Parts: sequence; C-alpha cells; structure tokens
Amino acid sequence: MRILLIAILAVSLLFGSVYIIAQINQPLPKMDNPNILVKKKDRQLQIFDGEMPIKTYTISLGFAPEGDKEIEGDGKTPEGDFYIFAKNDKSAFFLSLGVSYPNIEDAERGLKQGLITQEERDEIVKAINEKAMPLQKTKLGGEIYIHGGGCDADWTAGCMALKNEEMQEIFEVIEVGTPIKIVP
Repeated sequence: MRILLIAILAVSLLFGSVYIIAQINQPLPKMDNPNILVKKKDRQLQIFDGEMPIKTYTISLGFAPEGDKEIEGDGKTPEGDFYIFAKNDKSAFFLSLGVSYPNIEDAERGLKQGLITQEERDEIVKAINEKAMPLQKTKLGGEIYIHGGGCDADWTAGCMALKNEEMQEIFEVIEVGTPIKIVP
C-alpha cells in the first residue's frame, strides 16, 4: 500500500512538472474565448480560453498595490471587471494593452464622492456601454495598461507590468474587447 501511494505521488509530480514546463515553453495558442484574470495578491496574470487556464505570468503592480484604485496618483492597481480597449505597439513600456478603467462602478463612486462631474460620469458610462475607451484624465485616474518593462518589483503608477518577451506573447494573441477581471 505504501509503495502504491509513493508511486501515485511520483506520477502526479511528474505530470505536474511536465505541465508546468510545457506551459512555460509554449507560446499562447489562438483562442476562441480569451479572457484575463489578474490576481493582485499572487502577482499573477492568467490567460484563459473560456474556463480553461492556458498560461500564468508573474507581474508587477502599482507602487501601492494594496486595495482598489480610488484616485489619480494613488499608485493602486484597480479591481473589478474591465476589457481591453486598445493595443499600443508604440508604448513607452515596450507594448501595452489598455484596460478600461474607470468602469461604471468607479464612475458612480467618483460622482458620489464629488471627484467627477455628472458629465464625466455620463461620458464614462457611455464609453463602457460602447466598449470604447473611458475618460482617462479625471480625478479617478486612468491610463491603466498591461505593459512590458519588467516585473522585479511593484513599480508602476497602477498598471500591470511583465517581462517584455511575455508582453510580446500576450500582445500577439489578445484582441481589443477581451474581458479582464482584476481581483485582490
């Protein structure tokens, strides 16, 4: 019985290692239903095809990574449901994918707290409903991207940063409109 358990454990470890090595060395495939999940606490960006995990990357976050983004300049990476609104191949940080922050919930909060006007709130809501770029220059902050530049420490102003070669891989496959969920 003990030998059987050891054999099962050894086989499990072997297949797990093969899966991890294969995942690291394989480029992202074309996907039918790509979506992105960012786990801030784990410093991970995961690419899914529907419900199936495809690949996981290590990331850096804003210089003040705890909590949800509240205002411009707070150094926090936003939390919530967003989508990719732009692909920028001329980014200051190699390549970048624009994240649709602020979303409707952020706009409602900003209006309630007096950070944005009714007009700004309405423009954000309209952009989100049209899957366009929301206002980027308000007191809520903006210009949140997934970009290159490295991931050795939390250094961005609220963006998610990866190694350049990993950003290249993601940039080639992820399209405008791809959903992204950012969780604590």
